[in-house]
Amino acid sequence: MILLAAMFAVMGAASNAVGTAFQRKAASTVARGGGLRLLLDLARRPAWLIGIAGVVGAAVFQALALVNGPLALVQPLFILELPFALLIAIPLLHRRLPRAGWWAVAGVVGGLALVLASAAPSGARDQASMVRWIPVLVLCLGAVAVAVALARPGRPPLFRAAVLGSASAVSNALTAALLKSATGTLAHSGFDAFLGVWQTYGFALTGVGAILLLENALQAGSLAASQPALTIGDATVSLLLGMSLFGETIRTGWWLVPEAIGAGLILWGVLRLTHVVPHMREVAG
Repeated sequence: MILLAAMFAVMGAASNAVGTAFQRKAASTVARGGGLRLLLDLARRPAWLIGIAGVVGAAVFQALALVNGPLALVQPLFILELPFALLIAIPLLHRRLPRAGWWAVAGVVGGLALVLASAAPSGARDQASMVRWIPVLVLCLGAVAVAVALARPGRPPLFRAAVLGSASAVSNALTAALLKSATGTLAHSGFDAFLGVWQTYGFALTGVGAILLLENALQAGSLAASQPALTIGDATVSLLLGMSLFGETIRTGWWLVPEAIGAGLILWGVLRLTHVVPHMREVAG
């Protein structure tokens, strides 16, 4: 079951990378703005529609992964979206990644493997009481509201992109937790029960909100500003939600040493990519 969850999570990361890269391409072709008008403008771009198809595919793979494994395993694997997105965006945007960029990608992938092998996330529960859900909802939705307020127009583009990317990350993590609960109900009690739980409508709403935040983050600044905040934030918040809602566990004690080294490699790789990606050279011809 764990291997199946990991496989679906990797497929989801690749699909989400397709969505991110093509949405970024579409966002760069529309006038600056926000809200629903931005979505209406983007909907006329074929690249954006391909991006949305990637996001939908990622949601399906994510649901399959969450049914088969813990949130603390599935969502961190979505860090692979960052190197996948770069591999897709390089030919899409006619760029060439320098050697330093490939070393950074290797750091992200190697660090993630080290973290997950050391932490060995586990947990079989997919439901939580309202006593656990209420503080989670208050904290997550409150953090998103604060981020949106901080990212008001007029702030520096890189700041806005990073803050909106972080808000999208929190929304993605919350969506994943709600999705895990809803799909757990579907697996155990059937479709009628799935339609009868509030988490089903909750993940639909937060998922739409996450997409809207992502669109504004991508338009506000470069992919190098929004993607690291989105990727690392999603993994971190998801780990906390898995532990607080579903009682998931990771290994501690001396295992914290390789976990910290792996996390450091991921952070180094992501930060390195934020410096390398903006200077990628255009491929001639």
